[in-house]
Amino acid sequence: QVQLVESGGGLVQPGGSLRLSCAASGSAFSIYTMTWYRQAPGKLREFVAVITSSGNTNYADSVKGRFTISRDNAKNTVYLQMNSLKPEDTAVYYCMLGPSYWGQGTQVTVSS
Repeated sequence: QVQLVESGGGLVQPGGSLRLSCAASGSAFSIYTMTWYRQAPGKLREFVAVITSSGNTNYADSVKGRFTISRDNAKNTVYLQMNSLKPEDTAVYYCMLGPSYWGQGTQVTVSS
């Protein structure tokens, strides 16, 4: 049974930074594509960033140049470094392992 636990969310002022973590239980983490999504109140869940097993990355246009996704296979963890945060980045952020497994989400609030 795979479990994903996100952490690192919180309240930050516009222009600030946060680093989200998503730790996965179980083996074979390194073979999976890992993806970050987010869902703002009243909106659909949307793609944020993805990293493949080989380390290739892709980003939503709205976060490109501000967010960086990375992974540490030795720690079964994927990260999302978020810089220059804007109020519109406020959302619950979820990580996904492969096509099927979701974490519980972590709240990010960007406000002065």
